Amino acid sequence: MAHTKSAKKRIRQAKKAKLRNRHYKSMVKTSIKAVETAAKPDEMASAFQKAVSVIDKLVQKGILHRNSGANKKSRLAKLVNSKQA
Repeated sequence: MAHTKSAKKRIRQAKKAKLRNRHYKSMVKTSIKAVETAAKPDEMASAFQKAVSVIDKLVQKGILHRNSGANKKSRLAKLVNSKQA
């Protein structure tokens, strides 16, 4: 267990960050599922725009790596384009 005051503080901060990051990553998963389960192409397109927005925000905050965000957006775009054609 940590003994120094600074180490104890880092543990508290890490715990808060873990909860925050878990919340944001859950938001990404939910928005991706909304795209995948959309019934109509127009619903899928609007859900795709929201998902891209959420992914971009998390990349900007540093919660997702930029390549990971790009991969998620690419996969979703491919899905949306295949359903609309």
